[in-house]
Amino acid sequence: MKKEYLNTWEEFEDYISQLNERRSNQIRDTDHFILEYLFRGQSNSNWNLETTLERFTGELFLLEEYDRILRATKPQVEALTGLTWDEIPSFIDYLGKERLVPPGPLPDSAYSVYLRHHGFPSPLLDWTKLPYIAAYFAFRDNSSKAMNASIYVYCEHPKKLKSRSSNKSNITTEINVLGPNVLSHPRHSRQKSQYTICTKYCNNKHSYARHEDVFAENKEDQDKLLKFYIPISERDKILNKLEQRNINAYSLFESEESLMETLSFKEILFRKGHQQYQL
Repeated sequence: MKKEYLNTWEEFEDYISQLNERRSNQIRDTDHFILEYLFRGQSNSNWNLETTLERFTGELFLLEEYDRILRATKPQVEALTGLTWDEIPSFIDYLGKERLVPPGPLPDSAYSVYLRHHGFPSPLLDWTKLPYIAAYFAFRDNSSKAMNASIYVYCEHPKKLKSRSSNKSNITTEINVLGPNVLSHPRHSRQKSQYTICTKYCNNKHSYARHEDVFAENKEDQDKLLKFYIPISERDKILNKLEQRNINAYSLFESEESLMETLSFKEILFRKGHQQYQL
């Protein structure tokens, strides 16, 4: 994982402009493979890339164990919400006898995304297609005592193709992207969400794995990750610029609580003591 320490928000915008120009050139050349990028913002640059399941338990679950948890919660969630999801195939039926690592998204992805957006511990690591949405999540929280927030830029296929990571102990790890076409909560669409899921095969068992363990291997044909450190002191300016793009709590969540958060930024943060950022 490559790290970049920036002094200003404008330096990050310059990088995004370079990415957009690169993609525009690729689109004009129809024979060229178009690189796709995902972005993730975290309010404390000292935090690792961790799923909510890792943070909640500190453990790496077997896929079969988490499958049983999903099956246990589904009837209760459906009864309380009135919503329904397709039946979740058994993990064994899905995996089959020949596969070492699951082939991409698991069959319960829509239900898993719904749980993720409502705070249930999840092995899905959430990303967005838009760097400015990632920036909002990086600078939304003003309680962080860190000097820097971080924005990650992830590319799944830096060399057009990707191989699985396997070491001498025959431990195979893989990161897969769960794309935008998931029938789930409206927040998924509003936040331009995508997700990654990291799995490991070891000793005939499938488990979730830590994303950073894969990135730390720095293989040329593996997923690439870039981490930007941006000073917290840039927060007010960044949030003001995002507001001008209509990126705020209410546009991303559309709840009464998020409306109050958005109004507090507009009427307090951007007006009192921050006249240079007046809307």
